[in-house]
Amino acid sequence: MKAIVVHQYGGPEVLKFEDFPDPAAKPAQVLVRVAAANVNPIDIKRRSGAAREFSPIQFPGILGADLAGTIASVAADVQGWKPGDLVMAYANQTYAEFCAVAASTLVRIPAGMDVADAAALPVVTTTGFQIVSEGIAIKAGQTILVTGAIGSVGRSAVFTAKQRGARVIAAVRKKHLDAAASLGADLVVPADDDAALAKLPPLDAVADLVGGTLAEMLLPRVKTGGVFASAVGLPASAGKFPSVKSFMFGARPDAAALDHMGQAVAQGKLKIPISRKFPLKEAAAAHAAIESGLGGKVLLLVKTA
Repeated sequence: MKAIVVHQYGGPEVLKFEDFPDPAAKPAQVLVRVAAANVNPIDIKRRSGAAREFSPIQFPGILGADLAGTIASVAADVQGWKPGDLVMAYANQTYAEFCAVAASTLVRIPAGMDVADAAALPVVTTTGFQIVSEGIAIKAGQTILVTGAIGSVGRSAVFTAKQRGARVIAAVRKKHLDAAASLGADLVVPADDDAALAKLPPLDAVADLVGGTLAEMLLPRVKTGGVFASAVGLPASAGKFPSVKSFMFGARPDAAALDHMGQAVAQGKLKIPISRKFPLKEAAAAHAAIESGLGGKVLLLVKTA
């Protein structure tokens, strides 16, 4: 098969479009003919080597965690799936024409949804759902602030928190205030306005998707007994606030969560913007575009025989 193969850490130029051995479906797996993969920030960190301590690449390796496509074959012990089924999944090594995926993580693409567009959903919607519902376990009536709320994970977190009956504050840069008005949050605040942040009410929880100075400013706003969950790294001052439960959150494949969020997208209740689509062979250009500031989801379109 053709795949984007990485032989060493480095810039976008290390992403090579070349032949790679076809994967095979092991027990409890299916083989998916990939229609599209999605580029996530972690892919760029893994490619560059910035994530090598916790997510190294075994060279030669293939990046990617999102896919949408068609089942090509199933292992003998797999039930409920058959060749031809349209599926999406939070998987591994998805920048390729074929990908072996655990059957338990597969989700049917909602009726009417473009198959390629479905590749934008698995990681971001699952992460947004899990950080709010499991990591923080927000309850109805509580107040939660979501940083980076205009991003895809942030949008998913805001949506999930509202579904759970929480009062949601979306923190975004001033330039995104107008766009954030459509997120469904109870309040939108400029994350780059110290005076506005100083006026925030006490918070039951923060879902931090930005980190840095903003995280340092928000941690003291969390109530005693509250929760500060970060997907990007804890503030250096976390140890100074022992009354706040602070922790790093990492998502995992979750078919039920993905199905729930996928249906919300299909029904128009949640929007995950897709900014550009590149052919798989142009993965290097896709990475470069993101590193240059391109926002929204960026898809890699795969053509297979």
